[in-house]
Amino acid sequence: MRVVIVTDAWRPQVNGVVRTLERVMQEMQALGDSVEVIGPDRFRSFPMPGYADIRLAFLPRARLAAMLDAARPEALHIATEGPLGLAARALCRERGWRFTTSFHTRFAEYVSARTGLPPRWIWAWLRRFHNAGQGVFAATPSLREELAARGFRRILPWSRGVDLALFSDQGPRDAWAGLPRPVFLYAGRVAVEKNIGAFLALELPGSKVVVGDGPQRAALQLAHPSVHFAGWRHGAALADAYRGADVFVFPSRTDTFGLVLLEAMACGTPVAAYPVMGPKDVVGPGGVLDEDLRRASLAALEVPRTRARAQAERFSWPACAETFRSQLVPMLG
Repeated sequence: MRVVIVTDAWRPQVNGVVRTLERVMQEMQALGDSVEVIGPDRFRSFPMPGYADIRLAFLPRARLAAMLDAARPEALHIATEGPLGLAARALCRERGWRFTTSFHTRFAEYVSARTGLPPRWIWAWLRRFHNAGQGVFAATPSLREELAARGFRRILPWSRGVDLALFSDQGPRDAWAGLPRPVFLYAGRVAVEKNIGAFLALELPGSKVVVGDGPQRAALQLAHPSVHFAGWRHGAALADAYRGADVFVFPSRTDTFGLVLLEAMACGTPVAAYPVMGPKDVVGPGGVLDEDLRRASLAALEVPRTRARAQAERFSWPACAETFRSQLVPMLG
């Protein structure tokens, strides 16, 4: 099958959407499919307001049309609602092409947090965007229930996976050997929607570590000088960072899934999080969910690391890719 995925989130961005699309592409190519990802790296681009590390394609429609004509895909998937996603959707409607979409990000809450716009305005726009397709893929039961309640149609399940060989509970746990124990870790973008300040403000024993970077790092680092900010880590170094922690603290209330939850648990590190969409669908016995994040963090110290690993083993990238492939639709119906 010849498949094109159009996405505004792509390399060199570091986030769950990019990691998911990379792994799905790799898994499908290994099975013999032709998969092309069209991202903003192939266009003139500009920095996203408020987040300069993310670049968005500038007026991409004409160039995107030429790329799609050259690729001649049998199936087209639009992964995001940015300039590329909007251009792809417009082309599909103009030419009578069928397509699918996926819902990765609580975009309404993110925009509201940055601009003050009422989330309901953004939700209405998102509903129109996705309902034009033949199906919207959503990762968790909680997300699918919310989308249905908000008037989204043709909602299809599409879970996520984790590299259980890379993110392993076997190996040294000395990544934070110089810091007082226990070590409470956050990993991911350092941005307002991640609610990291709620974690850093907790009174906890031992040490707090933040792995990652983003527009809030400077302010948070200034406000919390005792916290160890380690910057981005990737691959084996990221696995070492997870495995070396005693608890992974996930303060976000807006994530739709949270791949970092699976990565941490795969390394044997139990999770502390709020009982909200994402954690309540993913963590299970691999951690503790509580509206009191401090209480959850302390209780997670008692969760056996083998239990966290076992929870992560319920998710796989091959299964994720197979579900994605099976729900694509022919462009010409």
